[in-house]
Amino acid sequence: MRYPKFLSSSIAAYIAMSIFVVLLYMVLFINLMEYEGQHEYANLANSIYWVMASVTTVGYGDIVFHSMIGKIFSIIVMLSGIPLFFGILITLVITPWFEKTMKLPLAVKVPKKYSDHIIVCGYNALVETLVEEFQEQNTSFVIVSEDEDALRMLSRNNIPCMYGDPSDEVTLENANINSARFLIANQSDNENANIVLTARKVSDVKVIAVAEDASKIKYLKYAGADRVISPKLVLGRFFAKKAVDPFLGVLFGTTEFFDGCSIVEFPVYSKSELIGKTLAQSTINEKTGATVIGLRKGGQLTFNIHPGDVIKDNTVILAVGSKEQLQKLGKLTD
Repeated sequence: MRYPKFLSSSIAAYIAMSIFVVLLYMVLFINLMEYEGQHEYANLANSIYWVMASVTTVGYGDIVFHSMIGKIFSIIVMLSGIPLFFGILITLVITPWFEKTMKLPLAVKVPKKYSDHIIVCGYNALVETLVEEFQEQNTSFVIVSEDEDALRMLSRNNIPCMYGDPSDEVTLENANINSARFLIANQSDNENANIVLTARKVSDVKVIAVAEDASKIKYLKYAGADRVISPKLVLGRFFAKKAVDPFLGVLFGTTEFFDGCSIVEFPVYSKSELIGKTLAQSTINEKTGATVIGLRKGGQLTFNIHPGDVIKDNTVILAVGSKEQLQKLGKLTD
């Protein structure tokens, strides 16, 4: 079972805390047994046995404390054992098993009254950025995909989505294509061509297609797309601008992906609070809403970025977001 990043980190922290508490209980058990003079029980094996029996509330009663402080300790261990043991059991075992066994059905259509919305076909990193933008602007949208794992993750995060083949007429009709604001085809170039053709067959809605290969732009237009966007081409134009005028202002050199969503390069200055932090520690997305898609270090640009990459005073951050989000990021890099 895949968890969102923020949820995975929370689970890891919870497990680490639980292990620490269990180890602490074991140490206290050995010391209290020594204190009571029950030296035969004051060892590692008995401490593991007693703590496990207590936190799981089994409590066989063959090893017990006689002093008041020992009894109070036993009560604390038993009470804390409920959230410690059963929290981990439910999160890591019962819930995944339940979801896998029950396989709750995914939505296959949107409500009939759903209108003036954006239909997004496919889900990937670019769509993650779009979703954040749609949510900030209170824009109605629905993600259509055949990727069950991705849809279940989206459903858990209350993100509108539905299961279906975006190139199928029934699927697009179930997404209320005739009352939609526009449709974004964001899968492979061949799949996007089929999606565009199907959309044109059932509706006159505006269609935007995302092209992986810039050479396929004309074919997507022939299929009926009103607008075709190639991320690689957009990046190429962006860097061409920077090459012509490397001293362009932070937001004056923006290149637009979609309406309200742009890409900008931010040099990190020596007084920036980001210096010395990893991408994970910088929490740029949480603080600004912008998404980092690349880093330039020592003149070398890479899109293969990792949470552990360290931001230095010669680092340039390549980010995508709205004007407001990018302005916030600009303040962090100053």
